[in-house]
Amino acid sequence: MSNSLLRVSPSDLKMPFELKKQNSACLELYNKTDQRVAFKVKTTNPRKYAVRPASGVVPPRGSFCVTITMQAPKEIPPDYHCKDKFLVQSIVVEEGTTVKDIVPNMFSKAPGKLVEDFKLRVIYIPANPPSPVPEETEEEDSLDSDVDHEVERPSTSNSVSSNFTDCCFEHIMPCLFPVNH
Repeated sequence: MSNSLLRVSPSDLKMPFELKKQNSACLELYNKTDQRVAFKVKTTNPRKYAVRPASGVVPPRGSFCVTITMQAPKEIPPDYHCKDKFLVQSIVVEEGTTVKDIVPNMFSKAPGKLVEDFKLRVIYIPANPPSPVPEETEEEDSLDSDVDHEVERPSTSNSVSSNFTDCCFEHIMPCLFPVNH
């Protein structure tokens, strides 16, 4: 399903993973319309993630950054596989609508009411990935300087669960990307 209200980037949430360290990722929400669009972010695992802000209003043709912070993991999951998912819900709202006006029932689906859902999987990535090019001595480096090195990344596919709950937490690291609010 193509969303007509918001474009969510990235389409899969690539979360830096490091044992005993809290890490963050940024979701960029782009309003594709000439109207104000309210959003709400839900997750299947609200105790594991802090989402700031969990709801808001994106101005016409504007963008908004949502920071998602994963609590410090205590163990590595098998094959770095993660079953966690996020849901971004969006709806057109009237001019003058503020964050304080956003209530949960705004996103309830009803006949004639357009509520769009965008589902994202969480994919763990190494927080400090090793260099894809092995370190070489200066002599070896000059011999190999015109060779391109590519790293193939495995892809995974999961079905998306509908078991989402609201996100609301108090501690968050600031978003690292400039955003128009």
